[in-house]
Amino acid sequence: MAVRLAIPKGSLEDSTFRLLERAWTRVRRKDRTYRVYLDDPEITVKMLRPQEIPTLVAEGLYDVGITGNDWVGEARADVEELLDLEYGRVRLVTAFPGQRYAGLDAMIGDYARKKRTLRISTEYLTTTARFVRSCASYRRRYGSREPLIVTPWLRTGTNRAVQIHLSFGATEAKPPEDVDAILDVTETGTTLTQNKLKIGDDVLVSTAHLIANRDAMRDAARREKIFDIVTMLRGAVLGKKYLHVYLNVEARNLERLLAAIPSLKRPTISPLGEDGWYGVNTVVKKSEYHALIPKVRRLAQGLVVHEPRQILELEEITRAETGHGGPRRQARPARPARAARRAKKGR
Repeated sequence: MAVRLAIPKGSLEDSTFRLLERAWTRVRRKDRTYRVYLDDPEITVKMLRPQEIPTLVAEGLYDVGITGNDWVGEARADVEELLDLEYGRVRLVTAFPGQRYAGLDAMIGDYARKKRTLRISTEYLTTTARFVRSCASYRRRYGSREPLIVTPWLRTGTNRAVQIHLSFGATEAKPPEDVDAILDVTETGTTLTQNKLKIGDDVLVSTAHLIANRDAMRDAARREKIFDIVTMLRGAVLGKKYLHVYLNVEARNLERLLAAIPSLKRPTISPLGEDGWYGVNTVVKKSEYHALIPKVRRLAQGLVVHEPRQILELEEITRAETGHGGPRRQARPARPARAARRAKKGR
């Protein structure tokens, strides 16, 4: 049985394909279609709008999917979140014209005192309603009443004093003529500023996540293939954070070198053809590479650096599959002195 994977079309599309291309050796799609093909016949892939994916996965039409966790919350989808893919980062914020209010809570209170109707535009209806109800001014003025949600085909909620209007895009252009405030996504805030809007509240931060259907995770055959997908994608995410470093070092400098360099786990140390020399393979964080160079250039030779396509921590996935592991753990750094002693003993 093939596992059905839904991937996002739209703003997350290009980044998703770059990740898939790091994870699998062949990824192809036909022009003007929504079908995607991996070099694994046990995975079928289709592109869908990210807003749809949480519900379709929760309902079992797809076993796994990639979407923003903002849409998982918006759909209130009962899915299992497997992996933060660490791209497509956006902030969901409130914004309104002028500098008068510190946040939506103050705006709600002021509009209530003046008996004015507050209108909010957003693509995130349930998220906005939940955030509005969490504001102290709203609870104090309106208690447990639901704000009125307005779409072209549906009106729900009883509190007409606070209205949430569905936006079909260009949400930042709605104030001040059409609505009083918005709740929308932003990366840098530049578009909001250009439209003379001030950010009030940070509601949540969203990134692309791999999610799974709960029944699929209880099925042994599908769960095994889903863990294959987790392994490949997690390896691609980790691969972007690290560098593979290979260098040569004299035996007299080996222990000093191992004490100076970081490592994902333990370096691989191999004797070279010339007596008294060793080759050291290790994986280091990109963020630490600039600090590594001044240390190793005095101790080693022949530094070769590659960006790994993937780093597969297979033992972590195996623990999760067999039920003996919890959340993914960061591997412990190397213990250089022990590694040096092993190398010198020829182990």
